[in-house]
Amino acid sequence: MIFFPPNKAQDGTRRYTQKDIENFRLVYHLVEEQGYTLEGAKAKIKEKPKELLSTLQLIEKLNKVKEALLAIKNEL
Repeated sequence: MIFFPPNKAQDGTRRYTQKDIENFRLVYHLVEEQGYTLEGAKAKIKEKPKELLSTLQLIEKLNKVKEALLAIKNEL
């Protein structure tokens, strides 16, 4: 199963857009962090794509804040 068929340059190099990368992150989050199968992730993305992307972006921002706070803590 291929979620994102890559665009290819004339030399055969795969070209991914920023949207493709966001989709990869979303699939990774659902499969590796939430425990979905690839089929389950595909169904979930079709069900609520914008909501899932917003949630993923929020999680990524919170992780960056957490890293910054831990760095501050380690400096104390």
